[in-house]
Order: sequence, then C-alpha cells, then structure tokens
Amino acid sequence: MTMTYVIDGAEVTGLDRFWQVIGAAVNGPDGYFGRNLDALADCLHGGFGTPDDGDYVIEWRAHDLSRQALGHEETARELRRRLARAHPGNRAALSTRLAEAEAGLGPTIFDELTGLFEEEAPGVLRLR
Repeated sequence: MTMTYVIDGAEVTGLDRFWQVIGAAVNGPDGYFGRNLDALADCLHGGFGTPDDGDYVIEWRAHDLSRQALGHEETARELRRRLARAHPGNRAALSTRLAEAEAGLGPTIFDELTGLFEEEAPGVLRLR
C-alpha cells in the first residue's frame, strides 16, 4: 500500500521551515527528513521514515505558496549562507548565482528542491 505524506505549502515560509515541515510530515512533530540537500537526497531513497521499498508519495499541497516563499529572495539568503562557508574554489560560481538571485533570475531554492526529488526519487513528489 502506497504511503502518502502531506506537506502544507502554506506552512513553508522559508528553507529552514521547509526542513521542519517535511520532517513533521514524514516522521511526526520534530521529525527529521533532511536538513540540507544532500541529507534530503539520502532520505528520499527510503528508510528514514518512508518505506524501504520506495512505495510512497509526498503530496505538496498549496505548493504555489511555497514556490513564492522559496523564491529568489530566499534563494539569495541561502546562497549568502553557503558562500560564507564555501570552499574557495566554489566561491566564484556561488557569487554568480547570488547575483542572479538578487536580480530575480535563475533557479530558486524551490526549483532545487523539486529537481532533487525528480532526480533522486522520480514520481514521488506530487505538486498540488
């Protein structure tokens, strides 16, 4: 039987809140389902609250609200955070992405998250 986990997009007000909301959706209050993109990728493979056989879906309701909250402004905030601790060899690329985000251009954190779902667990994410 397919398990369905629901993310309420109205509760996603930023990236930090996204980690809380998806953790709670999958593993209950204060639950964990990643706190960064690499950890989310690991969790999507199963065994971190989802069935090991991968028979689950994550339904992201009101995703349009999350798309706004995780838009270019939040992307720029996250890129500034990444830039502060980035390896020197990665700083130029991050600076370019940051300038794009500040100009309202390029992919957003929402795009990164949904792309990661498709890459790591195709068909699991359902945007509603």
